[in-house]
Amino acid sequence: MKPASLASSLTRHGVLILGAAVVVVPFLWMFTTSLESKAETYTNTSILPTSWHWENYIHAWQSAPFGQYYLNSLIMAAGIVSGHLVLDALAAYAFARLRFPLRRSLFVVLLAALIVPTFVTVIPAYAITADLGWIDSYAGLIVPRLADVFGIVLLRQYFLSIPVELEEAARIDGCGRFATFFRIVVPLSLPAFATLGIFSFLFAWNDFLWPLLVTNTDELRTIQIGLASFVGRYGTSWNYLMAGTLSATIPSIIVFLFFQRALVRGIATTGSKD
Repeated sequence: MKPASLASSLTRHGVLILGAAVVVVPFLWMFTTSLESKAETYTNTSILPTSWHWENYIHAWQSAPFGQYYLNSLIMAAGIVSGHLVLDALAAYAFARLRFPLRRSLFVVLLAALIVPTFVTVIPAYAITADLGWIDSYAGLIVPRLADVFGIVLLRQYFLSIPVELEEAARIDGCGRFATFFRIVVPLSLPAFATLGIFSFLFAWNDFLWPLLVTNTDELRTIQIGLASFVGRYGTSWNYLMAGTLSATIPSIIVFLFFQRALVRGIATTGSKD
């Protein structure tokens, strides 16, 4: 290898190692803190704990109904992801392939909605949810977020990259519009669907504000709301909080590791064709 190429390779790998360290170190600190005693979390100055308290995970799960929190988060995430994959896909296909009046103008308005801060729409959404009687229910957690502008834009751009000739051939063979969509477009768009599914799951699983507003009891609270039970008025049980946080992070890590190749492929192949 030439010296210039070797230096470039070493520099690139050094930057990647530094970036990986920036990502991994917080998780390492979270893991070691979860195994310390409560007193040690305030006095220990080293990375590794002086004693390993694996029972912190048991105490963390017993201090609150985390099993119910996990179930609620899974139900909410599954409902939101399903809604995004179905409703966003149908809307995206309409903007990508169908010809109807004001199609471009409506899509521009849709894009403009991306710049509207979430906090601006929270109060109207909460008022509508309350009027429908969905407070402290799965419907209140899921239905207001069944569709997402980001997902519509992402899938539309991917659908535009699929040759329209494939759909025309299917139409000639007798497929209707829906059959063409489900038999041709959807199978070719699996990387984009995987990308949207990952982002939707992470958004739903880590959401804090909306579940905090629409839930009042432990029967409907999610895992992110449950973690707040470790933060007291006069102090925080950092060891239990880190144990609960690490447990809450595991599903996100598993989903990302399982779909990471599809995620990279979906982002790389989602162009800006119009």
